[in-house]
Amino acid sequence: MAVFKCKMCGGSLEVTEGMTVCECEYCGTKQTLPKTDNEQALNMFNRANHFRQQCEFDKAAEIYERMTAQRDDAELYWSIVLCRYGIEYVDDPLTKKKIPTCHRTQYKSILEDADYLEALSHADSVQKEVYKQEAEYIDKVQKGILEISNKEKPFDVFICYKETDDMGRRTPDSVLAQDLYYGLVKEGFKVFFSRITLESKLGTEYEPYIFAALNSAKVMVVVGTKPEYFNAVWVRNEWSRYLMLMQEDRSRTLIPAYKDMDPYDLPDALSMFQAQDMSKLGFMQDLIRGIGKIANDQPVKSVSAPAEASKPTNSNIENLLKRGALALEDGDWSAATDFYEQVLNEDVEEYRAYVGKLCAALNIHFETELPSAKKDFSQNENYRRAIRFADDNNKKKMETYNLDSMYNEAMQVYERSTTNKDFEAAAALFERTPDYRDCKEMIEKCRECANECIYQRAEQALRDANNDSSLAHAASLFAKISGYKDSAEKSTDIQAKALEIKNGTVYAEAIEKTKYSDPDNLKSAAKMFRSLGAYKDSQAKADIIEDRINKYKELEDERGKISNRRKEISKQLKNLGVFSGKLKKALDQEYTELGSKLQYIHKTASDLLKEKLF
Repeated sequence: MAVFKCKMCGGSLEVTEGMTVCECEYCGTKQTLPKTDNEQALNMFNRANHFRQQCEFDKAAEIYERMTAQRDDAELYWSIVLCRYGIEYVDDPLTKKKIPTCHRTQYKSILEDADYLEALSHADSVQKEVYKQEAEYIDKVQKGILEISNKEKPFDVFICYKETDDMGRRTPDSVLAQDLYYGLVKEGFKVFFSRITLESKLGTEYEPYIFAALNSAKVMVVVGTKPEYFNAVWVRNEWSRYLMLMQEDRSRTLIPAYKDMDPYDLPDALSMFQAQDMSKLGFMQDLIRGIGKIANDQPVKSVSAPAEASKPTNSNIENLLKRGALALEDGDWSAATDFYEQVLNEDVEEYRAYVGKLCAALNIHFETELPSAKKDFSQNENYRRAIRFADDNNKKKMETYNLDSMYNEAMQVYERSTTNKDFEAAAALFERTPDYRDCKEMIEKCRECANECIYQRAEQALRDANNDSSLAHAASLFAKISGYKDSAEKSTDIQAKALEIKNGTVYAEAIEKTKYSDPDNLKSAAKMFRSLGAYKDSQAKADIIEDRINKYKELEDERGKISNRRKEISKQLKNLGVFSGKLKKALDQEYTELGSKLQYIHKTASDLLKEKLF
């Protein structure tokens, strides 16, 4: 039977024949349905919905498009619209219901979209009302995003890359992209690099700023060290959007930049562009110069490094500190470090120089931004020496910077968490400073969220369960969080249900095996009944089967003895040859009698096996 899946949360929908709109019992969302009862088509539709829910909009759209070639269905056209505008359904923090958010903003209103209008033309009156309500809401979201993005200054270059791996660790791609970012900034370009550009946007939607950057940048550089990083969902989402913009504006340029991989492993859509090997000597200079020619249509601007200062004296230490601060502000970490080193050559206990070197090492522009490092830098040698030589007030200030940095790191992981492992990792970060600010409360909150993630997974596993093994899996998930909500009770109940189903299956299979006139099947059935313990009358049935097997074995043993005796008689008769005395006559008679007995035992054994047991 075909199963309809919720396009918001993925739960199974209760649908009766003829329905075109229903409400999901799990997320409470009212939604439209495709007009099909064909299981193959519905499975295809559900697969596309799965990709869209994972924000793999291009994959989903490709399936929807193929399906529209076979039939006109309002829901298919509406689904294409959802992909085009990158619609993801997220939980409303107030109502807890699913609401749409936009990851692929367009200048064109959704209300004017051709596929949206096509959906309306094929929808019934009930569907049409739902489509209109959703489209109007998305249109408001669109306008809000465009209002923010229009205030952003245009970018020259957009750097596209994968920030973290599956374990939440920073990728080599991020480090390479950051080197490129600073190289381009040094040459005077305005560059979108999410790690830094979006750093001040924590707690807000990123889409307005990404949209503004994608639509203004003349160059996109896609950085990657693994084929799967180029194909990561959000990386692919950015470069595929840029490719669509390139179709309308031929002046735009996309540059794939790879390292430690074969360029032939680049995604097909990127393989048509001239890729750059980041491992080649001089790659960075060549790339920056090339971008300069594209972005400015002229050679790149040259910014000379600060001139090397003469050997300092006590009178110019303050000046060197100011020059170091200016270099930090410009992002020239190497020059800043040189200035602070010159200060230390004059006064090895000048704590401000160690603070400056710490900022340069962490790529921080201002001392007051040290908390934005989002890491524990207490083991950094420059930090330790700054603490050593600072007065009490400045020592306290530095220690607070580090605590804030660690706190911000933990908060960032928490805010980006979507799985129980994410929340557990965030809890571990808060546990480093349990007595600082609200860390104790955040630890509890992270653990609560981690448990809730597992609980929801267990609930979904239970909904999807269709056999004893899948039920056992759901029970094991509830067992992991036995102290949370009603997990312990659910785990026990589900385990019992799984065992009941498993025992019933084994019992039925054992009964089936007893229907075959074969000793091996009977032995197997007896073993299966024994394994069921006290389930129903399993042990009594095992006893009956084993008694039958024993009787059969006794007959077989007797048959073997008779067969052997006949063989002996046969040999004796051959040795006697033509001799016709009483001995030969007696042997002939015994041979005949044994043959009759052998036939009787064989028939008895055969009838015994054929006799119905239950």
